[in-house]
Amino acid sequence: MGFNKMCMFMLTLMLMLMWGSHGRLLSIPQKPDPDDAAASARWLVSHNFWGVLNTISADLGGAPFGNVVSYSDGLPNEGTGIPYFYLTTLDPTARNALIDEKASFTVSEYPLGTCGKRDPMNPTCSKISLTGKLKLVDEKSKETEFARNALFSKHPEMKGWPEDHNFQVFKLEIENIFLINWFGGPKPLTVEQYLHHKMNNVGFIL
Repeated sequence: MGFNKMCMFMLTLMLMLMWGSHGRLLSIPQKPDPDDAAASARWLVSHNFWGVLNTISADLGGAPFGNVVSYSDGLPNEGTGIPYFYLTTLDPTARNALIDEKASFTVSEYPLGTCGKRDPMNPTCSKISLTGKLKLVDEKSKETEFARNALFSKHPEMKGWPEDHNFQVFKLEIENIFLINWFGGPKPLTVEQYLHHKMNNVGFIL
């Protein structure tokens, strides 16, 4: 076996071990240039699996309530930039949103494994907070069908969650974006720039 083939074999073996230890193998496009704020933001949202969803808690007198939630913004390599969630009112997050729609959603690059040994707070380890309104999506709409497909493709376990828990599709209607992906403070980025960015779907295995 030649040197190159041996290297490929060892790389494949390492990836298989990573898959077995983490439960999933991530296939993501290369991280965009930090100067391209829209590309960085969409890359971060589309290729992550979970984040912290913050709502206004009526039970806590209007204090913010943060909750770790799974999400998806579309089918693999077809992200829309809009986060969809599968929530139940047995959990405070959905109950809060039905009373007060104001919400924010924060995602970090760190879970993707592309930050190396850098601390999650290091500015070069990207993070984004999307602020807006957390809305219940009409159950009979085509958007719900799209969102379910997007969510279940990224989180297959959701298909088997108890029916009597009445999980429903919610989405975040984005009004403001806070992105840090390099030194120098947050990058200016409008919602329109974010949503209309054309993603590069050429990927590599991480």
